Amino acid sequence: MQLQEKAKARKQTGTFLIEGKREIELAIKGNYEIETILFLPELVSEAEFSRLSQGIQRIEITKEVYQKLAYRDTTEGILAVAKTKSLRLEDLQLTENPLILIAEAPEKPGNIGALLRTADAAHLDAVIIANPKSDLYNPNIVRSSVGGLFTNQIATGSTDEIIGFLQQRNINFYCATLQNSTPYHTQNYTNPTALVVGTEATGLTAAWRDAATQNIIIPMQGEIDSMNVSVAAAILIFEAKRQRDFK
Repeated sequence: MQLQEKAKARKQTGTFLIEGKREIELAIKGNYEIETILFLPELVSEAEFSRLSQGIQRIEITKEVYQKLAYRDTTEGILAVAKTKSLRLEDLQLTENPLILIAEAPEKPGNIGALLRTADAAHLDAVIIANPKSDLYNPNIVRSSVGGLFTNQIATGSTDEIIGFLQQRNINFYCATLQNSTPYHTQNYTNPTALVVGTEATGLTAAWRDAATQNIIIPMQGEIDSMNVSVAAAILIFEAKRQRDFK
């Protein structure tokens, strides 16, 4: 099915495929519009199916069709075709004192999924992807986020657009980088704050480093000067949450 394999098809139709009961439930809870439920009757109980698909078009599929569509090794017998949401910065609904995660040009779906899971765990106001390298409705991101794609507010934009967005709203932004940095725990994240991380290979571009409220670094004592981006983001996010008393 092209919705699984082709970003162009997802963009043209404005739809994407969700696999799994929990993910579908989270998408519905996150106000995603479900167009169609696809189900394999021998794997889905009538009670579960009725609860998930109330008022939604249902299509029974064969085992052969299901196996072509499903990405997981373990099968649950249910998929959904859902409408994508707007990813515009202007559509974000932020609190008066937001805490935001920004990732510049993340490439690996697994890393994006892990960032979304961390953001959900911390109940961040939003996740913003700068200069995205992949379609956020890629099935690998949907899968690796374990539903975090549906529980977070998400937006995308260019680096310049996002920096302008933050500056217009007086949101301080702290950029994790090796250059001209101070230890992350010395900064105050109790005001409107965005934490910005880059790729493991090249880090953040100069535009972020030059415009930052402050560049920050996670001190490391080993031989390696970088860590997985989702791990680094989690350290920064939960320091900000600690300062805010997890409110």
